[in-house]
Amino acid sequence: MSEAQQRAWTEVGPRMLIPVERDAASTSIREGSTIDPAAVWGRAAPLIVEIGSGQGHAIVHAATSRSDANFLAVEVFRAGLARTMLDADRAGLSNLRLVEANAPEVLEHLLPPASVDELWIFFPDPWHKKKHTKRRLVTAEFAALAASVLHAGGVLRLATDWQDYADQMRSVLDAAPGFTRAFEGDWAPRFGGRVLTAFERKGERAGREIRDLTYRRST
Repeated sequence: MSEAQQRAWTEVGPRMLIPVERDAASTSIREGSTIDPAAVWGRAAPLIVEIGSGQGHAIVHAATSRSDANFLAVEVFRAGLARTMLDADRAGLSNLRLVEANAPEVLEHLLPPASVDELWIFFPDPWHKKKHTKRRLVTAEFAALAASVLHAGGVLRLATDWQDYADQMRSVLDAAPGFTRAFEGDWAPRFGGRVLTAFERKGERAGREIRDLTYRRST
């Protein structure tokens, strides 16, 4: 981490980072570590969770734009979380919290059932080599975890610039119990609440189509 990121981790971390009990791994979450969102954020408000928040550009922008909502950034890379803290502190945000943890365990152990209004997965690691595709995040098992934390009517938003991953996401979620499409045609329109990030620019420069998907948690 840079000196500024290290300072943010030390000085801002205690205020913004959610402390969790670990299991075996440094980014795992012990079963039974469920939080009370109203207590964590100090208020009851819509909860928006971004999985794989990277350096936090998207979620900091969103939290700045929507003071009426609570935001949670989920990331395993400490430097990215530190950069998010740095930018959030500069913006004076009080509605953003972060957790250093594996996404599936956040959904399974940390967040209460039916507590999330929106779940965002923007440009997850595509693991584009054929031998690595089994490592991709969006699977049937992950879809079941996502459905468990979204309340009825809640929204799952996804975006990727890898066509075969977009196809996989759509196939998985079309078949997933508890989800229905919230778009017409082949792909959802670009989500207006997603700020243009370096990942999206990189995909566009490489000539890849950006694919959005939006699903709603059915009752």
